[in-house]
Amino acid sequence: MTSKRGNVWLAAAGIVTDESNRWLVVKKKYGGLMGKWSLPAGFVDGNETIDQAVIREIYEETGVKAVIDGIVGVRSGVIKGQVSDNMIIFKLRAASNVIRIQEDELFEAAFIPYEQLKTDPDASLLITALAEKDIHPKLELFDQLDPGEQFQYSAYNLFL
Repeated sequence: MTSKRGNVWLAAAGIVTDESNRWLVVKKKYGGLMGKWSLPAGFVDGNETIDQAVIREIYEETGVKAVIDGIVGVRSGVIKGQVSDNMIIFKLRAASNVIRIQEDELFEAAFIPYEQLKTDPDASLLITALAEKDIHPKLELFDQLDPGEQFQYSAYNLFL
């Protein structure tokens, strides 16, 4: 299995809630999640931190601006015994509620009550598993740290 991303993939996904605690979910036009409700998500680019990636992906896919509350979990798997596929799952709050979908990637995006997603036949396995849990950030962002010039970080964040 050859990929432009190599054999170790790193992605970020977001549980974005609005003022009514509904979750922002999307239906993709491609891949294994095609037509299923899933979280806005995507791969981390080489010039960004994982938290920057989740905010970018949410905005690119849905037009929704979001603020990070913290990390709620990690999804990790191996594809065909060859590719380590890893995703950090963030909890975020919507800073805007107007949805503008990325039409080349998505059929639809919506804020839906998580209670409804628990039993929705179109909900992905990850969505239904997360909807069954009491989701609270386990790790919070600390973005004011500087490990020193010797490391030459252009961005540095710690989640504790």
